[in-house]
Amino acid sequence: MDLVPALEEPLKKVLGPATAKVMAEHLGLHTVGDLLHHYPRRYEERGQLTHLADLPMDEHVTVVAQVADARLHTFASARAPRGKGQRLEVTITDGSGRLQLVFFGNGVHKPHKDLLPGTRAMFAGKVSLFNRRLQLAHPAYELLGGEVAEAEESVESWAGALIPLYPATAKLESWKIGKAVQTVLPRAQEAVDPLPGSLREGRGLVSLPEALLKIHRPHTKADIEDARDRLKWDEAFVLQVALARRRHGDALLPAVPRAPRPDGLLTAFDARLPFTLTEGQRKVTAEIFTDLATDHPMHRLLQGEVGSGKTMVALRAMLAVVDSGGQAALLAPTEVLAQQHHRSVVEMMGELAEGGMLGGAEHSTKVVLLTGSMGAAARRHALLDLATGEAGIVIGTHALIEDKVQFHDLGLVVVDEQHRFGVEQRDALRGKGKQPPHLLVMTATPIPRTVAMTVFGDLETSVLDQLPAGRSPIASHVVPAADKPHFLARAWERVREEVSNGHQAYVVCPRIGDEEDDPKKPPRAAKANPGDPNVPKKSATAAKSPEDDAEKRPPLAVLDIAGRLAKGPLSGLKVEVLHGRMPPDDKDAVMRRFAAGDTDVLVATTVIEVGVNVPNATAMVIMDADRFGVSQLHQLRGRVGRGSAPGLCLLVTEMPEASPARQRLNAVAATLDGFELSRIDLEQRREGDVLGQAQSGARSSLRVLAVIEDEEIIAEAREEATRLVAADPDLTGLPGLRTALDALLDEEREQYLEKG
Repeated sequence: MDLVPALEEPLKKVLGPATAKVMAEHLGLHTVGDLLHHYPRRYEERGQLTHLADLPMDEHVTVVAQVADARLHTFASARAPRGKGQRLEVTITDGSGRLQLVFFGNGVHKPHKDLLPGTRAMFAGKVSLFNRRLQLAHPAYELLGGEVAEAEESVESWAGALIPLYPATAKLESWKIGKAVQTVLPRAQEAVDPLPGSLREGRGLVSLPEALLKIHRPHTKADIEDARDRLKWDEAFVLQVALARRRHGDALLPAVPRAPRPDGLLTAFDARLPFTLTEGQRKVTAEIFTDLATDHPMHRLLQGEVGSGKTMVALRAMLAVVDSGGQAALLAPTEVLAQQHHRSVVEMMGELAEGGMLGGAEHSTKVVLLTGSMGAAARRHALLDLATGEAGIVIGTHALIEDKVQFHDLGLVVVDEQHRFGVEQRDALRGKGKQPPHLLVMTATPIPRTVAMTVFGDLETSVLDQLPAGRSPIASHVVPAADKPHFLARAWERVREEVSNGHQAYVVCPRIGDEEDDPKKPPRAAKANPGDPNVPKKSATAAKSPEDDAEKRPPLAVLDIAGRLAKGPLSGLKVEVLHGRMPPDDKDAVMRRFAAGDTDVLVATTVIEVGVNVPNATAMVIMDADRFGVSQLHQLRGRVGRGSAPGLCLLVTEMPEASPARQRLNAVAATLDGFELSRIDLEQRREGDVLGQAQSGARSSLRVLAVIEDEEIIAEAREEATRLVAADPDLTGLPGLRTALDALLDEEREQYLEKG
C-alpha cells in the first residue's frame, strides 16, 4: 500500500511496547498515523475550570480543578499496620461545584504531599456516589504548576493556554495520551495531503500538517476552528470518494434490463387493485422501473414511513421482473415477517399467484415461501420451483442464501429492513444471479439525508413520505406508571374498550421471560439482577432515586405480563403470546389467529416490529417503553392505525418526569414524523454507533464530522467527490488521497463497500 512510512510506523517502536499495547487494546491505535488522528474531545483553559456540577455518574472523566481543602483521617483498621488506617479526603472546586477525592492506605502519602490547598491539577477517575456526594476514588492526577518553570512562560500565557483532553480509558489517562502525541507530533510534517490543492485553496482550508498541529497544540480557539474545519473536510471527502468510486464501479457492471411486458402480469395485477396508488408510490415506481430497464444493476434504497406502502412498490417491481422472464427474491429478517409477507403478497395477487409457468400466457406465477423451519417435502418442492423457474417470486429468510438454493434466472433482490442483515448474507443472495441482479433495499426506519449520504452513499435513494388513503392517525401518550398508577389502570380500560368495539390490541414487552435470556449479555435484562457482578454497586448510604429503581428492575417480560393481564385487567379476553423462541409453526399459528380476529390481545416482543399488518389492530401498549430506542418505538407504533379506525399507542414507563428517558418518550408521543424522530435518535447517540454498524461494525472513521450538524459539508463533499471520480476514477494524480482511502478502507470496510 502507498502509505507514508513515518505515519505507518508502529507505536511500539516510538512509545515502547507497554504504552503501545494499552493504546492498541483499549483505543484501537496501532500506528503513528492512528495516534495523530486521535483528536482531543475538548479543551480546557488553565484559568477556566470545568463544571464539576455536571459530571456524569459511573463515567471515566478528566477534570481541571483547584484543591480547596485536604484532610488526613486516621481510623481503626484490623488490616492496617499497628491497627490504624489512613484516609485522605481532598475537596476540589471549579467555582460551580465541589468534588471529593478519596485516597486510602499506602496511596495517601504522595497526594498528601502534592495536593495542598491552592494547587491546580488535572484529575482522572470514575465518578461514583458516596454519602450522597460525588467522588473520585484514587484518581490519577497531573499537577499543572510545574510547567510554568519548565517552559519559562509568563503567568498570563500559562493561564490562557489550552489543555487538550483526549478520549481516554481507565488504563491510559488523557495527559499520558497528550504526552504520547507530543512525541509523535513532529512526524505530522510528513503527512501527505489527501485533498486536491484546488479544493483546499478554493475553500480556504489549512494544510493537513498544519491542521494536525493546531488540533493537538492550539494556541487560540481560532486554531481549533481552523483545524476542525479542515479535518471535517478530510473525513467527509475521503468517505464520499470511496462511495463515488463504488457507484462508478456499479455503473460499469453488466445486468439484464428488466422491463414490464405490455398486458402482462403487472397489468393484470394493477387491474385487480381496489385502490389507486399514491402520488409518492407512482413517483418511486417510475424511478425503480427506469433503473430496472438499464443494462447495469440498480442499487436503490427505498425508505418510507411506517405504513407508507413500500411492500406494494416492491411487489410491482417484482412483477415487472417476472414479466421480463426473470425471478425476484424478497429477503426478510425473521420468519414471522417472511410468513406475513408471503400471506399478504398471495392475498394481493389472488389467482395471479396460483400457478402457470414463468412468463406464461395465463399471466400468473408461483409465489413460494422458503424458511429454515420448513418440512423436508415442502422445502424440496420450493427448491424445485426456483430451479425450474416455475416460481417467479420467492419470499424467505436467510434460508434463501444456502448453497442448495439455485435460481433459474434471478433478476431482482429485495432486502427488507436491510440493517438486520450482514454483508455476507446480502452478497450471497446477489451472487446467485447469472449476472448481477438488480437490488432494492427497503427500510421503514427514516434516515436523515446526511446519514443516507454517508451510510448509504453508494445507493440511489427514493423516499415514500405519503400515507395511503384510508390510513388513520395514531394518537400517542406517555403513561407514567410510577407517578400515576391510575393512568396504567386507565390504559387497560382503553384496551378493553377497543376490543368491545370489535378491534384488537398489541402489548409489547422488552423481554421474553422464559429464564433463557442470554446470560452473557448483561445490559438491560441482566442489569436488573441485584447479584449481577456487572452492575456497579453503590454504597449502602448512596441516595436512591426512582430512576435508579426503574433501571435496576428487570425489564418486563411477555410471559409474566400475559399471565397477569389474563388473570387481571384483561380477564375474559382472548390473550396470546408471541416471541422469537417459539417453534416456527406455533408463531405462524398465533399470527394467523390474530390476523383472523380470533385473538383479542397479542402480548409480544419486538418480533412484531416490522412488516406485521393487521388492519383491525387499533391499540398498542408498550411496557417499559424507555427500554426501547426512538426509531424502534416509531416502528412498533406503526403496527396500529393501519385500517380505517384511529390508532392508539400508549408508552408505559416508570422513569421520573425530569429524566432524559421521559423526554425521549415525550418526543415520540409529540410527533408521527419519522424523519424528525430519526434526527432526535441520532443526536442522542454517538454517530460512530450509527456509522460503525453500517460499516460492518468497523470503528467509525468519523471523529470530528457530525452527520447532523455538518449536512452542508457532506453534501458539498459528495458533489466534489462525484466530479473528481468521473474525471479520474483511479485517482492517478492524487497519491495522498489514495493513501487516505487505504487507511479508511481496511479489509473489513473494503468488503462492506465491495458487497454493498
